[in-house]
Amino acid sequence: MSLISPAARDALQTWLTHQRALKDAAENTLTAYNGDVAEFLAFITEHKAEPQGLRALSAISVTDMRAWMARTRSGGVGARSLARKLSAVKAFYRWLAEREGFEPTAVLSVRAPKFQKKLPRPLAEDAARGLIDAIEMQSQTPWVAARDVAVVTLLWGCGLRISEALSLTGADTPLPGTLRITGKGGKERVVPVLPAAQNAVETYVRLCPWTQTPNEALFRGVRGGALGPGTIQKVMARARMQLGLPSSATPHAMRHSFATHLLNAGGDLRAIQELLGHASLSTTQAYTAVDTARLMEVYERAHPKA
Repeated sequence: MSLISPAARDALQTWLTHQRALKDAAENTLTAYNGDVAEFLAFITEHKAEPQGLRALSAISVTDMRAWMARTRSGGVGARSLARKLSAVKAFYRWLAEREGFEPTAVLSVRAPKFQKKLPRPLAEDAARGLIDAIEMQSQTPWVAARDVAVVTLLWGCGLRISEALSLTGADTPLPGTLRITGKGGKERVVPVLPAAQNAVETYVRLCPWTQTPNEALFRGVRGGALGPGTIQKVMARARMQLGLPSSATPHAMRHSFATHLLNAGGDLRAIQELLGHASLSTTQAYTAVDTARLMEVYERAHPKA
């Protein structure tokens, strides 16, 4: 951030603090915001060939914005990533314009590049079951095999993100009928725990050579430290290759599958939204990857005027 003027740097940090305190933004989101906006401010300084104080930043033109976008794309950044960066810059400018009293039209009017949204690819129910069976065969060490099965069962059976499953501690065992999970942005939700997940975790705990303590990670690596997501990702990669499944059969795909299988069984979209911890229903619809006909079927059955 050495190219950024002190005033601009201070404004960026104040905005990030605002996002953290009032918007309850997740730390990963704040880190991305910081990098994206700092990168933009550094470009503008270089582009204008002089330090950019707040007054100069308020005079950014559409041409300046297009120059930044062209430079970013020429650096190998894809349309999806550029759209994310532009979104961060626009959010910063909305806040800055309100605080400093200028019109941010030049920044806000710039359109994001079009890109094809990638829909999640849930696994069919039999494929999900087969994957868990294959995962159990990946290690000849019984407790390691039980550990990997327990983690993946939590992803599919409870709709957890892999980070959420790995954040469980010894205090969470034995698993109760419901878990209180802290997800993205510090948002809490309550998810039911199926007997299959309880049994899988119980088997792992019984076989695990490491003593479970309330303040330490439930899932351990072979040396006793907290298990990282990379280990589960590698295990799933080996299992899916054996089964001939596509590369989209990742740990997160099991979460997609959780949502899709619930909906196919007649689950309510709002209830599934709560279980997944999504802020908006549209996100849940994308995760479930259902077609318009299926959504209309749910709507017609559920709407009181149908």
